[in-house]
Amino acid sequence: MLYNMLLVQETKEDTTTSEGIVATLSDTLLGWWDAFIIKLPNIGVAILVIILFFILARVIKNILLRILRKHMANRSVRRIIAKMVYATILLIGFFLTLGILDLDKALTSILAGAGVVALAIGLALQGTLSNTFSGVMLSFLPRIRIGDFVETNEHSGFVHEISLRNLVLRQPDNKYVIMPNSKFIEEPFVNYSLEPRGRISVTCGIAYGSDLRGVKKMVLELIKANFPPQEEERIEFYYTEFGDSSINFMIRFWIDYVKKSQMYTAQDEAILLINDLFNKNNIEIPFPIRTLMMPNQNKPLKE
Repeated sequence: MLYNMLLVQETKEDTTTSEGIVATLSDTLLGWWDAFIIKLPNIGVAILVIILFFILARVIKNILLRILRKHMANRSVRRIIAKMVYATILLIGFFLTLGILDLDKALTSILAGAGVVALAIGLALQGTLSNTFSGVMLSFLPRIRIGDFVETNEHSGFVHEISLRNLVLRQPDNKYVIMPNSKFIEEPFVNYSLEPRGRISVTCGIAYGSDLRGVKKMVLELIKANFPPQEEERIEFYYTEFGDSSINFMIRFWIDYVKKSQMYTAQDEAILLINDLFNKNNIEIPFPIRTLMMPNQNKPLKE
């Protein structure tokens, strides 16, 4: 009998507990429904804001791509910059939506978590981020473009690609040099392609006893005829020294010069022209002579 009474009592308690849980759940759901009904206008405005920011992000992304095509040759960097702007606009719309829905605490928690995550990522990827920002700077830098011939302290070649991590140079021997953007941007480099004209020089020597003024006049006329200067450009001829076996001179003149092969070609042509001119006019280009005195001979030997 006592057992039956306890069993009935436990059954009543279980029933009461189940009814309490159901009631609590029902009240919670009804509370959520009431909150949903109250927040329904805010939800509608939030959805509208998200749609508007999505459209705005796409429009700005397309406009930015058109602008970047005119000022940036690197396609990959253009796309990444456009995607970053696109994602930033969407994030702004997301945060505004949370504010409209009165989810300030969630917004604060998200921002705090994002700050911690960004700090950790920044410390872990410090070198990578440095190369990334350097790549963006190189892409906007007007002093270097795809196809330019540049020379650093160690390498020279044509700029083949500028990515967010590396700069790729194609050397004249068709070998590629890949270097981090940060290293390239921190070191000095020479860009031969910025100006279409450049000045080069050729040196030579003539024998002692030659007509120096006559030689100077002939060489200047020869270079002027074959490498005509443009406005404000001068062809310069200078005797530089009394050498061991010759009087040396230097001739400087201007050529179309955006890569080193053009410089070598012009120097080669100028040397051939000067040599032909000297041969035609019997002007000697001497070579060094060394006199050796042998101890058992009276006559010196010449090398």
